[in-house]
Amino acid sequence: MHAANGAEVRTRADGSRSDVHDPKRGMDIHHGLNGNRRIAVERADHSRIVAERGGRGYVQHPYMFHGHEFGHRTYFEHGRAYDRFYGRYPYHGRYLDVYAPRAYYPYGFYGYAYAPWGVPVAYAWGWGAAPWYGYYGAYYAPYPVYPAPAFWLTDFMIAASLQAAYDARAAGLVPVNGDGSLLALFSDLLGIESAEAAASPSPLLSPDTKQQVADEIKLMVQEEGAAAQANAAHQDIDSGANSVAHLLADNRPHVFVAGVDLDLVTAADQECAVSQGDVLRVSTAPAATADTASATILASKGGKECASLATVSVGIPDLQDMENHMRESIDDGLKELQQKQGQGGLPALPAGAAGAPTPTAFADGAPPPDANAAGDIAAQSSEADKAEAEAAAGMATAAGAGGPGSSTTIALGQSIAQVTAALGNPARIIDLGVKKIYSYPDMKVVFQNGKVSDVQ
Repeated sequence: MHAANGAEVRTRADGSRSDVHDPKRGMDIHHGLNGNRRIAVERADHSRIVAERGGRGYVQHPYMFHGHEFGHRTYFEHGRAYDRFYGRYPYHGRYLDVYAPRAYYPYGFYGYAYAPWGVPVAYAWGWGAAPWYGYYGAYYAPYPVYPAPAFWLTDFMIAASLQAAYDARAAGLVPVNGDGSLLALFSDLLGIESAEAAASPSPLLSPDTKQQVADEIKLMVQEEGAAAQANAAHQDIDSGANSVAHLLADNRPHVFVAGVDLDLVTAADQECAVSQGDVLRVSTAPAATADTASATILASKGGKECASLATVSVGIPDLQDMENHMRESIDDGLKELQQKQGQGGLPALPAGAAGAPTPTAFADGAPPPDANAAGDIAAQSSEADKAEAEAAAGMATAAGAGGPGSSTTIALGQSIAQVTAALGNPARIIDLGVKKIYSYPDMKVVFQNGKVSDVQ
């Protein structure tokens, strides 16, 4: 729907607001199925601000090095700022932000992180009293022992994802139940119960799924070891090597761990969510011209989240974000693995595996994290509140005048007949078989199997 102030508002079939596009502010606001709100502002100079509930988010600025553009991103969460770098990989007329490590360990350390340990290691993580661990107990359990670092890194990554998911919800929600507990409120939003209330015989995140994640991690460690050799030899490192387009080109199945909340659409045109720590698998490479890939949900937490084994369509940029999340988490895990080697049952590093990481050339002289990131993120959250209020008022004005706000309601799942009844015949139809695109003067309506799957 189009508001009188020029904003575009998209609603779900139940009437709830899903998206607001404010052209005046260059702002896009998405309300997720799980209650999260994501605000994105993209500027002409490639700078970007993303804000989510609880004050989380990032600010990204372009950074040039030897003629190559990198995205220098400052994250802010839990009162802490840290930065990461991303190469820009061209894909279908856009650029994917591809994680670029700022430093590499000695090559021997990657061999240590790849090969099995001589004896399985029992490791105490110390999570027992952590609120997130109890809450997600029905979904996740760590390995009892670790035969190789890849399994240790798997638990490190999944646990960090779940802890971040729990903390984000805790920071962005106000307890409303009598005892002040957040768990019951989480259950209302996510449609799942706390671990204490719904202990299951075995975790929803199965050993088989975790094995697939561990296998993917081994591949990433191997690839990063090769990049470490190139970095040590002062060779340029291809940022596109870590792109999801490059990854899927090998025509092998790959698994992805979600690092952000995301709304997807199933093969039956039903909207569902994934959240941090959920696992998806892409079994076949998408077509060369495709902007999405078909994925299978291997593990989710229930409720409004996509059902296990559901087939969903995932945008290539969203898959890239998951790939980035995994590689970033692995680097964090490698740092902790090196620092704790020889402690808590972890084997000591062999000769040639110790030593400080060597910075990459592009990161060695890069600027520090953006000191204004927290303020910019908070400011965009306030601007989003104003944008939504103005859009709501604009919708009311348009409806009162009998304008487009009252006559052009297009929702996911509507049929072609319903859309043409509301908008009339399109100026152009692009027929791609099961996918059809109806072009109107101010929008494009995308149908999948005769039902609305997107509006642009």
